[in-house]
Amino acid sequence: MAQDLINDQTAGIERLLEIMHRLRDPKTGCPWDIEQTFQTIAPYTIEEAYEVADAIERQDWSELEGELGDLLLQSVYHTSIGEEAGHFSFQSVVTNISDKMVARHPHVFGDESRDKSADQQTRDWEAIKATERAGKAQKGTLDGIAMNLPALLRALKLQKRAARVGFDWPDTSHVLDKIVEEAGELVEARDTMDHEDMVDEMGDLLFVMANLARHLNIDPEEALRRTNAKFTRRFGAIEDALAKHGKRPEDSDLQEMDALWDEVKAREKATKG
Repeated sequence: MAQDLINDQTAGIERLLEIMHRLRDPKTGCPWDIEQTFQTIAPYTIEEAYEVADAIERQDWSELEGELGDLLLQSVYHTSIGEEAGHFSFQSVVTNISDKMVARHPHVFGDESRDKSADQQTRDWEAIKATERAGKAQKGTLDGIAMNLPALLRALKLQKRAARVGFDWPDTSHVLDKIVEEAGELVEARDTMDHEDMVDEMGDLLFVMANLARHLNIDPEEALRRTNAKFTRRFGAIEDALAKHGKRPEDSDLQEMDALWDEVKAREKATKG
């Protein structure tokens, strides 16, 4: 019986699929769950993916277990909606990704040699993906890169794809020159142009900064996450230092807080040393 399956903690994915089926039942399900669509659930899917990444960053393995479950639920949610609409099912999604992984790893599941460098495997992977895109009528070099990726990540993917067909600077010196150029254009926009022009020039500068990260083999998203974490940590230390004197940041000024920032920075460097 369905209720037995729902209560069976050993039933694995089948239990979760039945739970979702019950939640979405038009007559007996949860009113909120029944109302959800691909579009309303998509923001939660993105949020859960970031929470998985956050747990990994903090190496909180217990929390990661829970976050991975939350992310799995998103896949179950979308496949349930898809099945109701007649688009696909959970099993067809599993079959699709299984077939894809087998096809993209001929050196593991086929007759090709495993004696390849990581770079060669990456090139082979991209060649296979290009063939798949051609089969989907995605003819352009940049076709198939998701529009809703974080902007910095999408910039990196666009640049990598363009670089594979030769549209790339040969070394970092050209990228650095372009950064200087784009920074100058941003200053000019600030002094002589309207807000929309400044937005465009800021975008150009961020795009070329992502390009520099790529040339240095740095993930710009990871780099910025680390800096965000560093800023949060150091500003928290400033607040703690002020609190010892009965003050809050709004009771201080930039000169005092900047001095405290330098102290925190110096302590961190000394600890690393």
